[in-house]
Parts: sequence; structure tokens; C-alpha cells
Amino acid sequence: MPAQTARPLIDAASFPASNAAQVRDTLEDLENFVIDVVINNRRGVRANLLRLVFRGLSAIYSAAVLSRLYLYRHRYIHDHHLGVPVISVGNLTVGGTGKTPVVEMLAKALHEHGRRVCILSRGYKSKRQKKLPFSKKLAAKLGFAPKPEELPPRVVSDGEKVLLDSHNAGDEPFMLAKNCVGIPVVVDKNRVKAGAHAIQKFGADVLVLDDGLQYLKLKHRHDIVLIDKTAPFGSNGFMLPRGTLREPPRSLRRASYIFITKSDGDTEEIIQQIRRYNRAAEIIECRHRAMHYEDIHTGERIPIDGLKGKFVGALSGIAVPESFENGLRKLGAKVEVISRFPDHHRFRGPEVKQFVERCVRRDVHCMVTTEKDYVRFPKLPVADIPFYFMRVEIEIIRGRDIFDKMVRLIAEPRRVPAGVLAADFMETS
Repeated sequence: MPAQTARPLIDAASFPASNAAQVRDTLEDLENFVIDVVINNRRGVRANLLRLVFRGLSAIYSAAVLSRLYLYRHRYIHDHHLGVPVISVGNLTVGGTGKTPVVEMLAKALHEHGRRVCILSRGYKSKRQKKLPFSKKLAAKLGFAPKPEELPPRVVSDGEKVLLDSHNAGDEPFMLAKNCVGIPVVVDKNRVKAGAHAIQKFGADVLVLDDGLQYLKLKHRHDIVLIDKTAPFGSNGFMLPRGTLREPPRSLRRASYIFITKSDGDTEEIIQQIRRYNRAAEIIECRHRAMHYEDIHTGERIPIDGLKGKFVGALSGIAVPESFENGLRKLGAKVEVISRFPDHHRFRGPEVKQFVERCVRRDVHCMVTTEKDYVRFPKLPVADIPFYFMRVEIEIIRGRDIFDKMVRLIAEPRRVPAGVLAADFMETS
């Protein structure tokens, strides 16, 4: 039977949604429409006109990005140095390159080499912290009220236990906190403040900056830039919003190391493209490797070939759902039911319930989601058929010696006075 691909819709009669939920659904539908326009999956006059508008906006966005880079490069805007190595892991495009597994692999490797590592993240799409009302902010600025205390960064993990859920931390920081035992994870939009907090509270002597290429306020020791082999410079080579580039390809010159992700070994052409922009950076090739499936209720693990020949339902809310579904097929599973949601979608009970019911009707053997999606699930009752998430890690297929050398280069220098600098920053900021 052919796979069914559809965005699940909630039956309003059965599951009345709140106004907030309705607004969220509307925004996600709009997001899906815009993405389809950008990647040319929409046809018609309206889509073509919107692409023309996006083309003009891309020119404005590009000018703004280049101006900002110029100001930082020529020191009109100064970055902050916290006195410890800051290793940024980022990319040129929006989503889908596999940053989180690379951050996890790097942080674990540095931790194993004896460094006190802390991961800093923006906490994308996490629950917003309460902000001070504008009237109180204005009163403080005019001197009629005391200056309010700045909210401290959110500590997702102190290295010993996970302190926040995925809703408050963000799905990627929560995953990192869960999988990186012994490594603190701190979330704040202001990564300078988060880094200073990590140094002062946890004694961190290496900071790993998740999605940090565009975050120029904090001085980077090394920039690791990820390039997706299947779409190295975005969907069509344009900057946002017409394309998916956050920076122009020539920004690769800032990279110390370049990871080609989703590599199949045939990378000669893409390496030639990379060398047009950066002749010096070391290149490492890697791919996502499925490790096992884990039951979301019992924690039972089954081997990665355990679904070979079985009919499965696939549920995901990631940037490139096709990669997950095709991965299941390559592992021998027969994908019978497909449900896709926007990237970082926070699932509600009725949505997952509807997917489960579809899978039961189609008589599949089990249901599978990604680990990143699983952390955004509500609490679910046990279904009639097993529900697994797929555990995925990064596997280096070429350049392991380069990665090991990079880790040693970062890990071996010992710089003790860093904590003093961080304390000074906290007092003067």
C-alpha cells in the first residue's frame, strides 16, 4: 500500500482547541506555505508574486548581513572575550545540517580529555521568560525606580541532572542535557552572559557554542561550519527569505574546520566549491548513523535492523523529514503511514492520538519518531502497538585524525585565570 503523506488536522468537534492553539496552527500553516514558496513547491500567480517580493527582501537582508559583518570585522562593534576558548558550531543555512549531534560529539570528546566543558545555546522556540512591563522599564531608565535585576541564564543541566523540560529549555538543549552526562548546558539569548555564568558557576574552561556562527558578540577561538552535502549552499543559492542562506557562501572563510554532513563519500565536487571560499580550513566528512530504536514508554532498546521488513508509521517535525523517512527505508522498514509537522513543532495529545489511530487502522507493526521530536511529546498512554524513537549519532567517515587533532589542540592548553575575567565581566555588565 502506498505511504500516506498529510499534515494531521485536529477534528475541532472532538478536540476543541484554545485560541492560542488555533493561532499556533494558523502560523504553522503559514510557515508551511512560505517554505513551499521558497523551495518552489507552490505554483500559481500568488506564489510567483510572493517569490518576487522575497527576492527584493533578500537583497535588503543581504545588505544588512554584509554591513553587520563589516562592522565587526573592522572593530566598529567589539566582541567580548571571556578568557576561555569558545568553539562555535554553526552553518550558513537555516536548519537541517545536523548541528546537535556534532555539538554532542565535540563536547563529549573535550570532556573525556579532561576539560570542564559547558554548552551554550539560544534555546530556540523555548518558553519565553517573563519580561518586565514597559512602564517599569521606562521608570527605571528615568530614575524613578531602581534598575531591575537582569534575569539569570536558564540552566538546563548542571552536569549531574537535567533541571528543565524541553518546553522551558528548547528541544535541542534538552536533548544535549539528556545525552551529555557531566556537561552543563546553559540557555540564554545573550550568550556572553550565559558564558560568564557558566565560567563563574561551573568553572567551565571551554565553551561550546551551539548554532554560533552568526553570534559575533562572543569571541570565537574556532568556527566549525557544517555543510549539508545534499544542499551545500541552501535550496537555491539565495539569501533569506527567498532562499535558505543566512550568510553568503564567502563567509566560509571564517571557518577553521568544515564538516560535510550527510556525506556518501563522493565529495570531490563539493570540496572544490568549498575551496573557492576557504583554502585553509580542515575538512571532515561525516554522516548520521542510526544506533538503535528505543521504546518511548518502557525504554526498551531494539537493534537498528529490528524493523527490517516491518510496516511502520513515521511521525516527525523536523526541517528535512524526507531524510528521516528515507533513513527508515534504507534500514529495511516499510513506511506505511507518514505524518509531517513543521520544524520544532510542539506536539499536542490529540495530534499524536490521531496519528496512532491512523497507524492502528493501517495495521502497522510499530510507530517511529525522531529523538528530537520525542522530547516535544506530551505524556501519552500506552498504545496497542509499540512506539519508538530513533537514536542517531554522528559518524566520521573521513578525517577522524583531523577531528582528534582538533580536540587535542583545544584540550591541551590550560588557562587558569579565566574565571577571574568572567567575574570581572559579571560585575561590569
